[in-house]
Parts: sequence; C-alpha cells; structure tokens
Amino acid sequence: MADFAIIYSPDFLSHDTGHFHPENAGRLKAVVAALEQTTWANHLDWRSPTPVNQRNVDTLIAQIHNPRYITALRELAHSGGGQIDGDTVVSTDSYAVARLAVSAWLDGVDYVRSTGHSAFVLARPPGHHAVRDRGMGFCLFCNAAIAAYYALEQPGIARVAILDWDVHHGNGTQALVEQNAAIAYCSLHQLPAYPGTGHSSETGFHGNVLNLPMPPGSASGDYEDQFEQKVIPFLKAFAPDLLIVSAGYDANAADPLANINLHPQDYGAFTQQCLGVTDKILFGLEGGYDYEALSQSVLATIAARLGG
Repeated sequence: MADFAIIYSPDFLSHDTGHFHPENAGRLKAVVAALEQTTWANHLDWRSPTPVNQRNVDTLIAQIHNPRYITALRELAHSGGGQIDGDTVVSTDSYAVARLAVSAWLDGVDYVRSTGHSAFVLARPPGHHAVRDRGMGFCLFCNAAIAAYYALEQPGIARVAILDWDVHHGNGTQALVEQNAAIAYCSLHQLPAYPGTGHSSETGFHGNVLNLPMPPGSASGDYEDQFEQKVIPFLKAFAPDLLIVSAGYDANAADPLANINLHPQDYGAFTQQCLGVTDKILFGLEGGYDYEALSQSVLATIAARLGG
C-alpha cells in the first residue's frame, strides 16, 4: 500500500465565513478527524503547504486573475473583510489563506509529479467558481486552473486534464482553461443549478471541454453510465500527464445545497475509474457541506487510491 499525501494546514480554518455559512471551517475539522481514525491512517503522509513567501505564488495567481481584482481582494481583507457577493465572504485572514491554499495545490502538483503517488489538497477556500475578474460562489482564487498552468511549466508534463465532480459547474475553471489546448476540462454537475453554466454545447476552443449536465434526482447508476461512456473515453483520448480532480462532494444525497443522490462509496468508484486513465492524480477539495457525507466521501476517495 503506497503512501498518500494530505496537504493541510490549520491556517485554512482562519478563512472565517461565519458560523452559519455552508463553507465553514467545520468542514475541514470533520475530514481531518475522520482521516485520523481510519485503519490506514499510518499510510497518510501529512504535509504542510509551502509558505507563500518561499515560492512565486503571487506571480502565478496574477497570470490567471486580473491584478485589479487581486488588489481589491487584498484591500478588502486588510480593511476588516466584507462580502464579494451574497454568497462569498472575505474575512481579515481570507486573502492570506487563499494564497496559502494556492500554494498547497502547487505542492500537490510537485508531489504527484515527483513521486507518482497521489495527493489530496485539504484546503479552503474552494476555487472552481472564481473567474478572472472576481470571486464568486464561495471561491476566491481558481486553485485548479492555477495548478494546471503551473503543472505545464514542469518537466515531463505537457498535457493536464481537470475532472470536476463537484455538483456545481466549475464556471471559473472552464473559463480560465478552455482556450488552452494543453488543458482538458470535464465536469459532471447538476443543471439547472448554480451558476447556470456548463451546458453540453460548451466544448472549449479546441474540443477540450466536456460538460455533462445531470438532471436533479440523478443517482449512482446515472453517474456510472456517464463515467463509462463519456468521462473516461474523453480523458483517455486526451492522455494527460497529470489528472487534477476538483473534488467536490456536494452531489451526495445528504448535501443541503443540491439535489443529486450519490453516496460516499460512489466517489471510491469514480476514483477507480480515474486510475484507468493515469496513476498521477491530484485531488483538491471543492464543495461538500454535510460533514458526515463529506468526510466519508473523502475517505472513500483515498481508500480507493490506496487499494484499501
């Protein structure tokens, strides 16, 4: 059983969205507690993210996001915080935490590329809704897109695929990568649902985008069919050197923010399917707002990669 890296910092708890906000620090606390109690906990390699002053995090963020937005976000945090929109909260520490989250995703790329093993970036805030000019949908910086562009700068990585199984379409990720032929993006998501994007007609500038809208009420069998018939063939045809999974777990039946009827063990099955594409998989947390379903889904994901 190979080791599996968990990239995590207690600093990620300092992004304070308020006790009643769905995307709160309790999500990470629940996952950490569950991971520490598994029978295979000794195979988890807990790693702290590289401090942002030790790598060019800000340069990489500025390659993806508008510098004016970055400045506005920093100033909002430094002035005591506020809200970008009705869903997206910024606290005093949020700017620093979001930069550290980006660093953690970059560490994940480095770990997977250098070891051939997998890593899970257990960070917040999530990122896949953040577009070039603003944060939205609980997201501040588009972690997956930044990680993908960073990966393409590394030796041995010429093609990166992003699989987004969060229940909401990653509008930010798609918008930021769809013009790059070296990055493929595939998303399964509930539609209609927030943010209203991700129609099957959206195929990218190079046929490098596959959107698979799922109607409310979709269940395990519906997702299994899509994986077998569309997701895996699309990813295999692209033949990525690295697969990044935007691992949101809000498609669980127990989740309060959507209407898809998956269960934690389904994410283990998805992971097994992905291993048929490549062993080099980086998982990074996106959504998932029921603590128990979230925790058990992360465990199922990692257990499948460990072969447990």
